[in-house]
Amino acid sequence: MSKRIAAIVFIWFCTTVAWIVLGQTIFSRTFSSDEKLQSRVGSTWGTKQEQGPPRAHYSKNEPRLVEIESNGKKTIRTEHVTTAYSIPLESSQINVDLNLSHRQKGLLWYSTYVVKFAGVFTFTNNTSDEQMVTFSLPFPAQQAIYDGLSMEVNGQPRSLTTDSTSAWSQHVVKAGETAILRVGYRSQGMDAWNYKLGEDIAEARNFQLNMTTNFKDIDFATNTLSPTEKHQTARGWELTWKYLNLLSGFQIGMTMPEKLQPGPLAGQISYFAPVSLFFFFFLMFIITTLRNIELHPMNYFFLAGAFFAFHLLLAYLVDHMSIHQAFFICSVISIFLVVSYLRLVIGMRFAALEAGTAQLIYLVLFSYAFFFKGFTGLAVTIGAIITLFVVMQATGRIKWSEKFANYGAFPRPAR
Repeated sequence: MSKRIAAIVFIWFCTTVAWIVLGQTIFSRTFSSDEKLQSRVGSTWGTKQEQGPPRAHYSKNEPRLVEIESNGKKTIRTEHVTTAYSIPLESSQINVDLNLSHRQKGLLWYSTYVVKFAGVFTFTNNTSDEQMVTFSLPFPAQQAIYDGLSMEVNGQPRSLTTDSTSAWSQHVVKAGETAILRVGYRSQGMDAWNYKLGEDIAEARNFQLNMTTNFKDIDFATNTLSPTEKHQTARGWELTWKYLNLLSGFQIGMTMPEKLQPGPLAGQISYFAPVSLFFFFFLMFIITTLRNIELHPMNYFFLAGAFFAFHLLLAYLVDHMSIHQAFFICSVISIFLVVSYLRLVIGMRFAALEAGTAQLIYLVLFSYAFFFKGFTGLAVTIGAIITLFVVMQATGRIKWSEKFANYGAFPRPAR
């Protein structure tokens, strides 16, 4: 009897090693190509975006006394130096619309999105002179496209000059006049969208940013401000950040929700597989012992192979179809292998009822618990406790010394 149990444990151990190797292979395939694939997605779609506020400044050619030393003699002369003066931003009214659309590359899904940005900003020329003001809008990312990029000052469309970091235009602003700057564009990004109020500790006066999303699983990253108002819609969320006079070093941002990742999920399920097989072997051993059925270690070997086939097929099927479809196909095939095999070994009733049900619970349902993030451990724990209770109640009156002494002496029941 002890040799039989040792053989079963050895089979479980060897299968566990195979699962560990399979899990490492899955994670290696997933993350070794992640950086390359992410770069490829970023080059064709766009990267993380961080939009900053527009700036306004004017320049003056002012005289300045400069000390010059030549041949040991110091002379002072007047030079004209161009100095730039910033015009403070007085108010910001911004509308941002985020439309999420996941894209799959290899074993990973990437959170790509389309953003529509529109803003109205006011600047006031508080000087006593008319100024030629340069209005500039920094680009939120270098790897991005900008469709419909426009800039208006006091209702007048302006021609734009661009470089790799920003777009700008000039407009004459009279003394004491308020300039209303309107900007807008449509772009694409990945993973997150942020609005940076300024450098370090920044001031935002009369500020309001309205954001709409087409997704409900919203997430605000660390060091970002929570919205002051939020309303859920049928499409997603309407979020508002509104401040009268804010002084903060934090940003406003939205982290895009991730889709269920097939690569990491398949790897986690493979690492957990030894627990599933342990429960299945344990239950098969208890049932066959109670019913006086002799199940040879070679039978356990083929059962372990059927379990391993589930994870091996899942690891390579998720490359070609959704994780849910792959999981269903692998479950059906693995259960078919076990039931069709035990039908020949013991009988159809045992194969379909006891073995099939046990495999459905400990392989399929336990593995499917990984689809529910945060509840996997609880689901497995509850299943283990229920299994322990059922087995304890079923075997409470069994005299194990007699069972083990007579184990293997019983004829196999007729099919």
